[in-house]
Amino acid sequence: MKRILFIYPNLNTQIGFNYGISFISSYLKGKGIETHLLNINEKLGYGLDYERIEKDVARLRPDVIGFSVLTNQYKYASQIAKRIKDKFDIPIIFGGIHPTMDPEDTLNNPFVDYICVGEGEEALAEFMVKGDAKGIKNMGYRENGLPVVEPLRPYVDLNKLPFKDYEIFDFQQMINAKDGWVGLLASRGCPFRCTYCLNHKIIELYKKNGHLPRYYIRRHSVEEVIGEIEYLQKRYTGIKMFIFDDDIFTFDKEWLREFSKSYKTVTNVGFVCNAHAKIFDEETASLLKEAGCKIVKFGLESGSERIRRDVLKRYMSNKDIEKAFSIADKYGLHTSAFVMIGLPHEKTLDLLETVKLISKIKPGRMRWSLFFPFVGTEAYRLARDNNMINFEKMIELDNFTDGTCMRLGEEVDLFVEKLKTFFCVFVNAYANSDGQGKYMALAREIMEMDRDTYERRKDELKRIASNLDCEMEKTNKLFYTVKYNPFMGVRSDWKDDSLSA
Repeated sequence: MKRILFIYPNLNTQIGFNYGISFISSYLKGKGIETHLLNINEKLGYGLDYERIEKDVARLRPDVIGFSVLTNQYKYASQIAKRIKDKFDIPIIFGGIHPTMDPEDTLNNPFVDYICVGEGEEALAEFMVKGDAKGIKNMGYRENGLPVVEPLRPYVDLNKLPFKDYEIFDFQQMINAKDGWVGLLASRGCPFRCTYCLNHKIIELYKKNGHLPRYYIRRHSVEEVIGEIEYLQKRYTGIKMFIFDDDIFTFDKEWLREFSKSYKTVTNVGFVCNAHAKIFDEETASLLKEAGCKIVKFGLESGSERIRRDVLKRYMSNKDIEKAFSIADKYGLHTSAFVMIGLPHEKTLDLLETVKLISKIKPGRMRWSLFFPFVGTEAYRLARDNNMINFEKMIELDNFTDGTCMRLGEEVDLFVEKLKTFFCVFVNAYANSDGQGKYMALAREIMEMDRDTYERRKDELKRIASNLDCEMEKTNKLFYTVKYNPFMGVRSDWKDDSLSA
């Protein structure tokens, strides 16, 4: 029996369930191929331990090793691949979003034998049988030292895929490590073309290969999704919340209507999903509430309409955003706002517009990240062509919360650094949460500091902010405080017992 070992480097970042590996593993098992996984994440007890990896490779004796590679983890994947190549004569395939976006450079990596571009279920199954990538669509290889990438096949029919393979993961351990929050995926794809996202490039790739998908979003049936939820609840314990990781969960109203009726018949566990402010209406909110939705997430990215329109190609107005959050509030849905800071061409005033918008719409929670220019995206090209990327720093980064590789000028770069740490302070300041201007006084003090003063006093400023939060906790006033992780602010009226249905 053929055997493949998947390696998923996911270091110094949040624990993530790899949907690609779970689908591919299930598909390969259906073809009689044995699958194994090294899920490398220090929060799961498997850090970057080369000796342990080598021992596991020797123990499992795979015929092929397949890496699932994100851009932020590419350096770790390459380092692991090198150690394996030094000791074992095993073909190595890099698949996932990074090889898809940057296939030729990935093939120039001496520790990579093959790549898989786009969706990999059918391609890897063919490769495992044939043992060679030549002539297999979605695969890439080197010929006479030069990279060759075969054409892409059409999108896979989701309805023909087998059930995801949870067994390849220590899934109970993942549930426990994430405090009962379990990810689900009901669809693939997105109809929008935001410049910072990978979707527009993937669509472009498939179109170049002669595939013009009628639908940019492909959905699993409601019956299949509900069946998966029933399976998870019967097999695993401690599930407190389901998180639908679909780019836009609420896009198909007909699907959502059926889902809202079915979901509550099989579970009383709440769920979280993504929506789009431009197309969020009262019926959508009503259907989510009826089904048992606890949190609806909106990607705002910036409070500056100029940045959203001219840089991100994210066509929605601040009025659209305000209306969406108002509707969600009306139906008792806890809201989550995602923003990015350090965007191409962003100025201090744009960053303040983001803070002001958040302070106005008052989401249940907010999450901020530092813009990362993913290779292959339009935003990457824009940043690169305008000399805004520190490429040495870009290679070092393994997430988009700790640091940025963008160069936007000293004033903006410093303010990005300040907002990264004190985003809640600035939102509380512009919302006048305390009613006495204390947060605003602290925000202005932070704003006026030069870099040396800020770095010297940062810990002191954190203590001052923490003391202000403690004062606010004694009142009934709403305010935001950092909670769960350093890049999330949660409104004070959210209680952990809200997790129960």
